Amino acid sequence: MDSLITAAARALAAGDAFGALNRIALRDDPPALALRGIAMAQLGDLDRARMLLRKAGRAFSAREPIARARCTVAEAEIAFAARELTWPVRALDAARATLERFGDGVNAAHAHQLQVRRLILVGRLDEAAGSLAAVDPDSFPPALRAMHHLIAAGLSMRRLDTTAARAALARAVQVAVTAGIPALVAEVEGALQTLDAPAARLVIGGKEQFLRLADVEALFRSKSLVVDECRYAARCGPVVVPLARRPVLFTLLRALAQGCPGDVSRSALLARAFRVRRGDESHRARLRVEIGRLRRMLRPLADITATKHGFSLLPRGGREVVILAPPVNEEHATVLALLADGESWSSSALAVALGASQRTVQRALEQLAARNKAQWFGHGRARRWITPPVPGFATSLLLPAPLPDG
Repeated sequence: MDSLITAAARALAAGDAFGALNRIALRDDPPALALRGIAMAQLGDLDRARMLLRKAGRAFSAREPIARARCTVAEAEIAFAARELTWPVRALDAARATLERFGDGVNAAHAHQLQVRRLILVGRLDEAAGSLAAVDPDSFPPALRAMHHLIAAGLSMRRLDTTAARAALARAVQVAVTAGIPALVAEVEGALQTLDAPAARLVIGGKEQFLRLADVEALFRSKSLVVDECRYAARCGPVVVPLARRPVLFTLLRALAQGCPGDVSRSALLARAFRVRRGDESHRARLRVEIGRLRRMLRPLADITATKHGFSLLPRGGREVVILAPPVNEEHATVLALLADGESWSSSALAVALGASQRTVQRALEQLAARNKAQWFGHGRARRWITPPVPGFATSLLLPAPLPDG
């Protein structure tokens, strides 16, 4: 490797994309193309970066498997940054295996981190935790070590373990400063700020208040019966009744919790659950069936009793009933929570992350666009959706996986 390529690689490792381009901008040999692609990715031109990396990967010969694998890893990072979650992960697995086989431990570790980050994005938290715990970051260079702790912090946030998240971020700050990469330091500091940002709304007796992530964690440890509108579940302490696959039942529970300690009329429940103004006998029969199903599922936590006008929710032990709602009062808050990270998403990637059908996600995006809550650019398969981040809200920390299909 010649001196210019070496100097450009060192500049990229330090986060100096312009310094790298100054050395290799006019060169078209495969190593220069690969480094130019990485530099363009750091500058935010992901389409140009992807094109350069693919060109470099094709230009490297079959006798250069390490170089080809590095290009694949860089292309995977660009794909995940662009929220292309349907990018073929088998190619990343193969590239990581190649790098490990030929002794490139640093880039193999980077590929592993990308795999873990993707698992977190699609909500496979247990799998991500197991994969992350299998790696000892102490042998990594400072930048990779800082990223490892940052990923661990993000995983802890999604799992509502704020103590572990703060500890991981404290380690990440220390290592990021040692690495001397301003962009990495800023990313860690931004993650620290999300811990103190409102993550949800607490609704009690018609009154609302914002909660930080630590407050949500404390609420889940309390004796209250929590109707969790963020993760579509009912919970009290360690007992959790998931309702993510039963949207009608959760809608009924939400309505009953809102009316607690009083009852909710049958007509109101029909309107909320089945969206009918005047229900007939078939609707009322279906309501009785769904209430019976909900009563059986909630048996460890509460009972549902019939009243003269409707039904009421009675938590066991006289516990307080509270509703945990997303910080943004929006019909499609879960879609907005993902869009709020500032990245451009395809509808297919949103469907993968939400565990919903692509058509369901497309309908939600169209409704958000009609209300100027989301914007799109591109056409066909190249269409991407964006929205400005909601200022001061950690909207994505309580996302469930998967969400209900409709």
